[in-house]
Amino acid sequence: MTRSSTRGFAALGAGVVAALLFAARAAVPTAAAAVTLPDPVVDQPIAAPAGQQTIVFAGGCFWGVQAVFQHVKGVVSATSGYAGGTVASPTYDDVSSGTTGHAESVRVVFDTSQVSLGQLLKVFFSVAHDPTELNRQGPDVGTQYRSAIFYTTPAQQKIVDAYIAQLKEAKAFREPIVTEVKPLRAFYQAEDYHQNYYNLHPNSAYIVINDRPKVEALKRDFASLWKS
Repeated sequence: MTRSSTRGFAALGAGVVAALLFAARAAVPTAAAAVTLPDPVVDQPIAAPAGQQTIVFAGGCFWGVQAVFQHVKGVVSATSGYAGGTVASPTYDDVSSGTTGHAESVRVVFDTSQVSLGQLLKVFFSVAHDPTELNRQGPDVGTQYRSAIFYTTPAQQKIVDAYIAQLKEAKAFREPIVTEVKPLRAFYQAEDYHQNYYNLHPNSAYIVINDRPKVEALKRDFASLWKS
């Protein structure tokens, strides 16, 4: 099932939609959206003066990933887009075809005096997505929905690799982590209608079922990092 079929709920009667949403929320409780993970052993220190870094996360539909990081303290901006492919300036339709090599991604710019990369990684693996799902995420299937991290410096690569190794050693997940780690070659900002989608369409079926639990889990389980 793709997002287009999920959006098809809107064509159903109001009573049917309500029943489907209730059943979906019962089947996927908020608590299931978060996994308890250890703090990174290898990380960068949080210290003044303020500075900015950029990293790109891919973990399924970018609507929910963007929404999660928009609510993390120290994140300056979270922008939906496309990364990891071979086609320049792809459109959403291009990426959705699964032929460009891109993944729906979110470019996160963060203030290193307020939040560390390690903390962002913990949020990414715990709340933003399931790193054990190969080439899919929830109802969305295809390489464009794969789990990936695109780093922008060698120091970032070291921290990312170390945390994934730490999670594997701790057997934090029952299934293998499939997240790919690659340098960022290019990031293409998605169309305007994909930006801030969670906040603009809070009651859409897709958002309620798939993304709201992630944001609620962030607020509940990462209170020290939460920002409204």
